Amino acid sequence: MQRIGEKKFNSLLKMIFEQIPVGIMQNFSYLIGDEESKESAVVDPGWEAEKILEIAKKYDLNIKIILLTHSDYDHINSVKDIVNATDATVYVHREERDEIKKLGINKIKLLNDDDMITIGKIKVKVIHTPGHTPGSVCFLVDNRLITGDTLFVENIGRVDKPGGDATKMAESLKKLKKLDESIEVYPGHDYGSIHHSTIKHEKKNNFHMGG
Repeated sequence: MQRIGEKKFNSLLKMIFEQIPVGIMQNFSYLIGDEESKESAVVDPGWEAEKILEIAKKYDLNIKIILLTHSDYDHINSVKDIVNATDATVYVHREERDEIKKLGINKIKLLNDDDMITIGKIKVKVIHTPGHTPGSVCFLVDNRLITGDTLFVENIGRVDKPGGDATKMAESLKKLKKLDESIEVYPGHDYGSIHHSTIKHEKKNNFHMGG
C-alpha cells in the first residue's frame, strides 16, 4: 500500500498521483499530474492551500483544474485560494454548482455522469454517485477511484444530512461494485485503518458494499 503523501508514478501514463492529508477533519486532497505536459489537477482542496501549492511546485506542475467530488465545506474551503493563485477552472457536478458560485468563482465547468476530463494526456472519467449529496461524483483515473464522501475504507458517507438520500446511495454503491475489483479506492477522509483500499477489499469488508 502507498504511504500518505507518497508520490505514485505511473511510467506508462507518466502520471504523478499523490494523496495529501489536509485540515482538521482528516480530509484527503489529491494531486494528479501529467509528467510530460506538467498540467495537473487538484481534487477537493478543502484545507491548507499553501501545502497543496507547494507540493505541485515541488513537481513543477501547473494546476489547471480543480475537481470537486461534492460541495461540502470541508472539501471546498481552499478552492478560492487555489483559483486566485493559479487561475484554475473548477469542475463540479451541476447539482453542486450553487455552493461554488457562492465563493465568487466564475470559471466553472459543470459535470455530468460519464464525462471525460483531460489533464495533459491523462483521462479522468466522471461517475455520478448521488447519496451523500445530490451531485456527488467519483473520479476514475487509470486504476484509481477518488471517491470523496461516497465510499470510505470499510464505510460510506452520511446520508442523514440535508441532500442525503439512502436509496440513491445504495444505487451508487451498486454502480461502484460493478467496477473491476483491482481498482484502488482513494477516499475523501482518513477514517479507515488503511489510507486506501480496493473495490475487492470493500466488497469483502464493507457492510454497505455487501461485505
